[in-house]
Amino acid sequence: MTKIPTKAIAGAIGSAAIAAALLYAGKRKKKNTPSQPGPIPSGENPETD
Repeated sequence: MTKIPTKAIAGAIGSAAIAAALLYAGKRKKKNTPSQPGPIPSGENPETD
């Protein structure tokens, strides 16, 4: 068996954790912003049934 350096494993796990955190943060930002803006108030009464 070849011995894999422990630092290489730790580096791979660390970079994977950073990438996952960035993807999670990006998804949260998109979720909080509305996809379609609400109606623009024009000063007129809304017509309802």
